[in-house]
Amino acid sequence: MRFALVALIFLTACQSTPDAPAEPPPPFTLIDLTQEYAAFYDRSQDIESGARVAAFKAEMAALFPGFYDTERVRAFATAEVYDGLIARSFERFADVRPKYEAIAASFEAMLAPARADFMRTFPDLAPIGEVYLVHSVGEMDGGIRMINGQRYMVFGADVMAQLYAPGDERPFFQHELFHVYHAQFFEACDEVWCALWREGLAVYVSERLNLGATDAQMGLAMPRPIRPEVDANLPAAVCAVRARLGSDGRDDYAPLFLGLASLEGLPPRFGYYVGYLVAREAGRTRSLPELGHMRAAEARPVVEAALAGLANCER
Repeated sequence: MRFALVALIFLTACQSTPDAPAEPPPPFTLIDLTQEYAAFYDRSQDIESGARVAAFKAEMAALFPGFYDTERVRAFATAEVYDGLIARSFERFADVRPKYEAIAASFEAMLAPARADFMRTFPDLAPIGEVYLVHSVGEMDGGIRMINGQRYMVFGADVMAQLYAPGDERPFFQHELFHVYHAQFFEACDEVWCALWREGLAVYVSERLNLGATDAQMGLAMPRPIRPEVDANLPAAVCAVRARLGSDGRDDYAPLFLGLASLEGLPPRFGYYVGYLVAREAGRTRSLPELGHMRAAEARPVVEAALAGLANCER
């Protein structure tokens, strides 16, 4: 019996215990580069502008490879224009710095509850992964960027500081969170109709999750108010979109979704509002998760039907 008891104790000790459940990944991992920009600004004020821009790009390239590369921004700016944006960011930084640093200090505390609230409607949102907070040299308040073949979620504290008053950020955060969520289901597509659907849904979701949100909170007031100009000229706006639906060319995309281009009689970025009208029409008979789960083959006829209902372009 003694031998059997010793053997039992030995065997029990040698048995491996079951592996503990793996820790779930964090909702997101914040990589905050805002202070790196501020530190460079402080120590480089005596450097000539051209050399300062070159030094900035070289230093930041090691921290966020590809983001400040002129090759990445060729869709909306030449190398000379982009270098000019960097130089002007130095000129303007003193004025924006207090709000910029306040946003950086509170960013995680703003994004986390916006995400928790978002997940009440979209509980199958996957972990976001790395979230970069940067000085975007005027490019963006937030969005998804493809850099060297990898998708990044990026927020620009400099533009956020210009656009959002404290407490106004949640609709904007949830707009961007919806893009992350939507990418789980909607196939990559560069045609205009896909951008219309993606951006329109994100605006619509930001409104539905934040009843009473203003156009400014929903991104419909930059670079100037979009809704009133489009409402006053709705057939022209809708027909301009319909004529470009299948295009993947920059010249067709830019006046609908970028702030540096426009069509006569219509404001820059008017595609966001037309897309919102499309999404609102689709939402009359579908829940928000149903809209988010729609594949491209299902979504395209919905987009076309909604546009046809908004204006007659066959005359």
